[in-house]
Amino acid sequence: MQGESPRFGQADLTNCERELIHLAGSVQPHGVLLVLEGEGLRLAAASENVALLLGVPGSACLGRPLEALAPGLAQAVQATLPALRADEPVPLQATLAGGAASAPDWEGALHRNTAGALVLELEPLAPAAAPTVGHHRDTLMSLVAQTVQRIGEAASLGVLADATARGVRELIGYDRVMVYKFDPEGHGEIIAESRDPRLSSLLGHHYPATDIPQRARELYLRNRVRVLVDVHYQPQLLLREDGQPVGDQLDMSMSYLRSMSPLHLQYLKNMGVTATLVVSLVHEERLWGLIAAHHDSPRNVRYAVRAACDLIGEVVSTRIAAIENYAHAQVAVLVRRLEQRLVEATSTEGDWRQALFRNPSTLLQPLNATGAVLFAENELLTTGEVPSTPELRALRDWVVEQTASDMLFASSAVGKANPALASLTPTASGVLGVRLSAQRPDLLLWLRKEQMRTVTWAGDPHKPMIGDDPMSLSPRRSFAAWSELVRGTAIAWTTAELALGRAFGGALVDIIVQVQAVRLLVAEHQLATVRETVRNAVEAVLVAGPDGRLLFINEACSQLLGPAAALASGTVSTDLEHLADAFTKPALLRDALAALRTGQAHWRGEMLLRPQAGDAERPVTVRAEVVPGRDGRPLGYVLTLFDRSQSWRATQARAHLEASLARAMPAAAPAEGLSAGAAATREIDPLLGAILTNASLAAMDIADSSASVPTAPMLEELESATRRATSLVERIRRLSTPPGADGGP
Repeated sequence: MQGESPRFGQADLTNCERELIHLAGSVQPHGVLLVLEGEGLRLAAASENVALLLGVPGSACLGRPLEALAPGLAQAVQATLPALRADEPVPLQATLAGGAASAPDWEGALHRNTAGALVLELEPLAPAAAPTVGHHRDTLMSLVAQTVQRIGEAASLGVLADATARGVRELIGYDRVMVYKFDPEGHGEIIAESRDPRLSSLLGHHYPATDIPQRARELYLRNRVRVLVDVHYQPQLLLREDGQPVGDQLDMSMSYLRSMSPLHLQYLKNMGVTATLVVSLVHEERLWGLIAAHHDSPRNVRYAVRAACDLIGEVVSTRIAAIENYAHAQVAVLVRRLEQRLVEATSTEGDWRQALFRNPSTLLQPLNATGAVLFAENELLTTGEVPSTPELRALRDWVVEQTASDMLFASSAVGKANPALASLTPTASGVLGVRLSAQRPDLLLWLRKEQMRTVTWAGDPHKPMIGDDPMSLSPRRSFAAWSELVRGTAIAWTTAELALGRAFGGALVDIIVQVQAVRLLVAEHQLATVRETVRNAVEAVLVAGPDGRLLFINEACSQLLGPAAALASGTVSTDLEHLADAFTKPALLRDALAALRTGQAHWRGEMLLRPQAGDAERPVTVRAEVVPGRDGRPLGYVLTLFDRSQSWRATQARAHLEASLARAMPAAAPAEGLSAGAAATREIDPLLGAILTNASLAAMDIADSSASVPTAPMLEELESATRRATSLVERIRRLSTPPGADGGP
């Protein structure tokens, strides 16, 4: 039936998006999976190859307690149980005495799935069925530290991606390591590559979004590292106590050994790939991209190296946040310049609109636009290459419809999104627009003309199905470079350009509010129209007459000031002198107002609002402007209040992060369970130092930014990432130490 989710292994290319890949019911054969239940760790299910681990077939061990089958393993599981977390498997190492197992030393992970089942996965340390990547602990730490250092020094996404691909390949030795970046539509592009010189380059190749189904993307968010040892493997079924297959009854979302979809395996075979390792790159809780490694022969990776790859992915994600936030900081600089120019024009000419378009390059170049259009107060201004006026009005009406819930609109193919606007394609295929009013169709639009371009795909993305029988579907066989001439589109708007457009719009809204506030004093007959605009502005604005009597407070200001803004209802008569009492230091505001009355043009200061109804003090920036009359005497004053609670929160978050970083430094005394020598090694650990240095640099890039985006959530995310990174360092240390060695578990 249309819309049903096919069971694992039963999907084709018409429904693979919904395949239940997390309910595989089988594992890759290089490891063994056990499902344990109850306090006695009864063996409720196991993979067919369980004899590799326990020395007896499933029929002889299923239903029995693990203690009776492998006492040492049961002890290791019991010791690991207290460390179990709901969101991540916990590493485990065990030595099986007695010689029944195919190998004495094993490593793996333990986790509880969403149904509460205890899932144990183990792989033999030696002999391995496939060549396995492993490093001595000191070598591993050194390689990762070098890569982390290069990542921390990257000042752009291109340099970051190159350093990542090179560092991961040095670590794992695969034939090819690539960094994918996903665009807003989900298509992937290889933005960096490190490869064997004998291989042809795939740098710049695009892959359609359909190559990675949405359900697989969701699993990449949960399970950050996935390894395929041999694409030609024979799956090992999971069997219950009654000898029947588990089928789709076990959630294997967090399983490292989980079998992969037959469609995905065929896809890799068609590419000529035998072994893979994939690391997720997560930014702002979304799948930003992937680190993908390909090898042409079977290849496995020790758990310590997998943890190192996971750590590198975490550090890369942190650096992405810092680099993108730096771009936001640059946006803030451009916006301040624009705002200053428009404020000056407003004070001297009374009209910011002409000033905005007087120098077209300052409006077009920052966003690489070929044209710009302003709809404001029933007027139309244009610059650069633009469509006809009727076409522009049709575009405005459509963009207004698209921005009902968001003040920002962006498209690189307007004619495709709305065929009625196809005639705009030559001059306005790309449109970036910001609403300047929630009530009126006021817009600032940047335009980009059509840019015919060639996109190189890894195979023809329009022909994913092959075979003589139309009902027999399989992934495309050819991944040879396939070029497509794309028409009807403009160069896509980047994340930084979207942020700049939004910030420009915010600055214009601020200017508009200020102009409207001045008009309240200059032309009271326009008050009814202007009041609506100012009342609904996001900025907190109040207007006072020349004697300091409050004439107007908008809704944002009323909400910010609370009881002190009772004037908004028109029931209380007060002035700026009384309003100063709403602040913890009223004398500061009174002194500033006195200075304004004696000739000072403007004043800006940081103040604290008194707490209300049990709330804490609220930090605000107060900006006071004098409105001069023609005779030189002031017509009145305009005060704008900016809520700085987010900045306050960011400061607290940074302090908390710095404290966390300080706590993360190794203790001087030997750690519990480590010898003095191991603890000393820990004190000078270059990897941990590199991670903490990277986190500190990222914190400075984020917290010191003057961008208009909230930084507190970024700092809190950075703190969480750093905690996880330091945990991964400890995991690497534990996993790379042979069982029973000094400092081992």
